This record gives sequence, structure tokens and C-alpha cells, in this order.
Amino acid sequence: MLPLAHTLSFSPFPAFKSSTTTRLIVKMLSSAMKCGENQVGSLVLNPPSHPTYDLKGVIQLALSEDAGDRGDVTCKATIPDEMEVEAHFLAKEDGIVAGIALAEMIFNEVDSSLKIDWSIKDGDSVQKGQQFGKVHGRAHSIVVAERVVLNFMQRMSGIATLTKAMADAAHPAKILETRKTAPGLRLVDKWAVLIGGGQNHRMGLFDMVMIKDNHISIAGGVTNALKSVEQYFEQNNLRMGVEVETRTLEEVKELLHFASTTKTSLTRIMLDNMVIPLSNGDVDISMLKEAVELINGRFETEASGNVTLDTVNKIGSSGVTYISSGALTHSVKALDISLKIDTELALKVGKRTKRA
Repeated sequence: MLPLAHTLSFSPFPAFKSSTTTRLIVKMLSSAMKCGENQVGSLVLNPPSHPTYDLKGVIQLALSEDAGDRGDVTCKATIPDEMEVEAHFLAKEDGIVAGIALAEMIFNEVDSSLKIDWSIKDGDSVQKGQQFGKVHGRAHSIVVAERVVLNFMQRMSGIATLTKAMADAAHPAKILETRKTAPGLRLVDKWAVLIGGGQNHRMGLFDMVMIKDNHISIAGGVTNALKSVEQYFEQNNLRMGVEVETRTLEEVKELLHFASTTKTSLTRIMLDNMVIPLSNGDVDISMLKEAVELINGRFETEASGNVTLDTVNKIGSSGVTYISSGALTHSVKALDISLKIDTELALKVGKRTKRA
């Protein structure tokens, strides 16, 4: 199957004026945004690099999913074609906003004549009831873009908000996400983690060797698995980061013994499920701390399993380099954000329902 960048091809949507059809490939994003109609004025943090991911294609797919083959029939039926309005972004709860730069890309894809102004940037905090941006232009275009923009921004802001809380609590350890992302939205999810102050784990199966439990079981142990990686690297003249998952102190010791007797590409050791949950809601990190002491700085370490906002501070105190949490992206609670033309009425209703 061809990568997404080679398979997505859409005609201009019936609901809006199409902008350039040039692909916006992520690996070219930084330079592309410096000129022409792909410019994004609010970009403060580039998305992660990926060799095949087509961010513009993802945006077009989301718009096409909404527009179908007729476009916005409600909009066409109720709003004069050339009417212009101004709509305001409204936070309905406290949090960290992410997706501002992506929102600009979406608005530009729908109608490049729209004017967008922000009072904050990606990664800034907002309070419930705060207006933090506005878009002015053709009403049809704003209404068509509204839901797609909000779907991305709400999800990204939810991820960034949780990431910020986890990263602050984990210090001095660094917080990582995992590959437990929404299918097709991995780069967007991982971008939100960066905006929230976390760091990215591997993007996919291609950019890091990560020997996990099933690989170890099939290979017949951590030593055999790591030996196979070294042989593969030599045969293919390849070098990249190598992480091995360990589940017991015996596996940690076996790995360290091999590394002490052989030149190895090993860079990081994952200490999986060495955080033991207790009946009172606390966790026992004694096994994790013992593993970190055994490794003694020879390799990076990563704690995984039983990581929550309540436990991450204690885990971070163990001395691990990184803490990974799938919950940052697989169980995200979207941040409540709206885009309203009549902001006075929206605030009135929001106060009535305690959402503004």
C-alpha cells in the first residue's frame, strides 16, 4: 500500500473555495511556511518529523468527511453567500491551548481570504470564559471550517493540558507519549504532546528499534533479541537508537551483563510494570529504584506502567530518565472550546450552564 502522501487526492470541496493543491508534507513544513499562502504566522513549535505523513492530506480528509458530496446544505440554505462575519474563540474551561497553527492551516485550506488573530499562542494557558482569538471573513467559510478546526483544537488542547500537568509533576524525569494514538492522527497527537511540554517517543516502527515483550519471547530472551539486532545492523549498515523492555530485575541484570561484555547499540532500557499499585491508591517504586540503581547511568531508563497524574511525581523521584504514558493520547479528554459569532449570548448561555 502506498503511503498516505501518495494516495490522498481530492477535488475542490463543494462547500468552500479551495486554496493551493500543493502538498504540505511534514518534513518540508518549516520551509514551506516561510513564504506564500502556506505561511502560518502563529507557528511557534514545528510538528514532529515524519517521512511520509501528509498533514495537508489529513486536513483535506477531515473537511471532505464533513462536506460529503453536497457541502454544507444548512449553511447554503440560511446564510447569504457573500455575507461577512467575525467569530470568536471561547474557552469553556481552564487548560493549555494547542492547535492554533493547525487551525490556521485549516482556515487557509477552506478560504485563504479569512483573517485570523490570536491573543495567545500554542502552549499558553486559558481560563474558563476567556476569548483568545477571532476569525473574520465570509460567513460560509467560517461555518464550514468551524467543526473541523474545533475537533482538532479540542483534542490537541486536551492532550497538551494533561501533558503539561504530567510533565510538571514528573520533573526531573521527562514525560513521553507512546504509539497509542488515534489512527491517522499520530503526528497531530504527538505535536500536541510537544506543545504541552512533553517529549516524543518514537514516531512509529521505522525510526527506533524497540525490543518489546513479544520480541523477547520469540527470540528466547533479551540477550538473543539484542544479538539479532546487532547482526541486523551490521548486515544493513544501519544505526539508530535501541531500547529493550525489561519486566524483571533478572532481565535487567542479563542485559547489563551482555552490554558489559560486548560492544552494543543499546541506548535505553525500559523498566516495565516495576511500579506496583497498592490498595490505598499509592504505588511502591522500590523495584523501579533498584533497577535504576543497577543500571547506574550506563543507559537511559524509561519507566512504563501504572503511570497516572497521581503517581507520576513519585515515579519521577526514582531517578529514571523518562516516564512514558499511553494515557496522554489514548484516553484524552478534549478541552471544551467553541467558536461563536454572538459571543455575548454564548457567554450568557455558558454562565447559565456553568460552561463559561
